[in-house]
Amino acid sequence: MAQQQPQEYELEVVTLDRYAAGVEELTLHTNAGPITARLHPATPGAAVVVWVGGSGGGLDGPAGGMYPRLAGQLAERGIASLRLHYRQPNYLEDCVVDVLLAVQYLAEQRGYGPVGLVGHSFGGAVVVSAGALSPVVGAVVAMSSQTYGTDLASQVSPRPLLVLHGTDDEILPHRCSENIYERAQQPKELLLYPGCRHGLDECRDQVDADVVHWLTTQLRTASLPPVGDAGE
Repeated sequence: MAQQQPQEYELEVVTLDRYAAGVEELTLHTNAGPITARLHPATPGAAVVVWVGGSGGGLDGPAGGMYPRLAGQLAERGIASLRLHYRQPNYLEDCVVDVLLAVQYLAEQRGYGPVGLVGHSFGGAVVVSAGALSPVVGAVVAMSSQTYGTDLASQVSPRPLLVLHGTDDEILPHRCSENIYERAQQPKELLLYPGCRHGLDECRDQVDADVVHWLTTQLRTASLPPVGDAGE
């Protein structure tokens, strides 16, 4: 029997389905199915953040809708955001591909860069992997992350990595983020929130402030490869 070749994923076209309240409701059509996304735009050349959820996907994130909330705050600072819902939630490799295709779209078709990646729970592993693989990523944030799928943590460097976790996480112990931090190379930072659970609701205001400050600081100083290297 002939060996089956791995599928090559491609972004075919992006459609604007609706524009409301300053947000573009997009569908990224790939040869493996559609990716749903919401773009909070900024001027071309601006930094951009891609936000991804846990094993169930979704567009809003933890802590009562952190992703649209922080996308609005970053927009005020001139930073764009793309909130992404996976094609196949809970399938790690497929979800990493979705993020890489979104990064490709933002860099090549929208002219954004550098790119920050933020993921919660299962999404923490997704952004660690994607951040290690994409040359246009400038910063990675993994929140309440699992360890499975974070084998590339050491390869995120020289891009900065922030891992954060609540000490009362009832789903994934904070030791998970400590483990990722230990395996990662500099620059890296670990933030633990006493009394905070997996969804980060109890420490919502502090996490909001910390993530916005960290992303703003890191993306302002991020360096990118020459334009010709972006797709290599």
